[in-house]
Amino acid sequence: MSIWRWADYFSQTPEPHRITLGEGDTPLLPSRKFGPSRGFDNLLFKMESMNPTGSYKDRFAAASISHMLATGKQRAIGTSSGNTGAAVAAYCAAAQIDCQIAIVEAAPMGKLKQMLAYGARLYRVRGMGTDVKASADAMMILRDKANRPDAQLQISAFRFCRPGMVGVKTISYELHDQAGEALDHVFAQAGGGGLTLAVAEGFSDLVGRGQRRQIPAVHCVQPEGNDTIAGPLREGLPEGRNCPCTSKVSGLQVANVIDANEVIPACRATGGTGHLVTDDAVWDVQKALAEEEGIFCEPAGATALAGAVDALHRGEIHSADRVVCLVTGIGFKDDAAVDRMNADRQCPVIDPDELTEI
Repeated sequence: MSIWRWADYFSQTPEPHRITLGEGDTPLLPSRKFGPSRGFDNLLFKMESMNPTGSYKDRFAAASISHMLATGKQRAIGTSSGNTGAAVAAYCAAAQIDCQIAIVEAAPMGKLKQMLAYGARLYRVRGMGTDVKASADAMMILRDKANRPDAQLQISAFRFCRPGMVGVKTISYELHDQAGEALDHVFAQAGGGGLTLAVAEGFSDLVGRGQRRQIPAVHCVQPEGNDTIAGPLREGLPEGRNCPCTSKVSGLQVANVIDANEVIPACRATGGTGHLVTDDAVWDVQKALAEEEGIFCEPAGATALAGAVDALHRGEIHSADRVVCLVTGIGFKDDAAVDRMNADRQCPVIDPDELTEI
């Protein structure tokens, strides 16, 4: 199974050009302890961390690299904080397409090693991801390079690469398959906002096809230090805003407005709003997911759940509501975050006879 079982919903790429590594069809798991202990009666996790390269970005890469094959492009030019780069590099390897990626300066080494293993050529760019001007300058250069006849821009945002982002809408198609109409809220984390927009658009597709009566409320969650979308959405503003990024949550460090101006009305139309969470809240939820659910995710993968917890505390959602949180990336992506989780733990070396004492 792969996202291509939904091809009629999102793609015109001919079947011979479709690349897959088995992405999609990820589990929807009920919370066993975390939810009930915090007041959720029906908390569910959409396990996007179980995609082939460890994140939901494989849905993007499968659709986008297949589109490159169909249009005869042979050079992928992209930018990434890590997960997009890993996914694009993997699918470029499968398609034997040249892959060049400009990387956010603070990207975790685990993600860089994964991209390099697939054969991608990487360049870490000073200030990209945190500084508004540096990010905008880098983007302008990359777009110019990607305008050449043999190249295509690979950035996981509707603004830059809609042929790839439509593949992410398959998350919503699967959620409908797995839970039907019995969904009240979907919480999605946001850097540039493409994931949140894809979820809203995906449910809208199903309503348009007459397969679903209504769209669940789609919520956008961001770290406080990267408030390009969530704050403006909550405040009733029509558009997003650029802001210097101070958050340390890898993968959500996007200082510029990218898909924000489309995310805001899309979420608002569903009854969803924006939620801002602290980095510390994200770290706490990441650790709790591992200890209480056996779910090992990177910090960005825990951010949606941190937003749902905050929403429940505020009384903006209710205990009986059926709530889905997207767990978007596996924990192996970010070594520093794992070290933080394990800071109070040890693994001592002991002699065989000491095993009787443990």
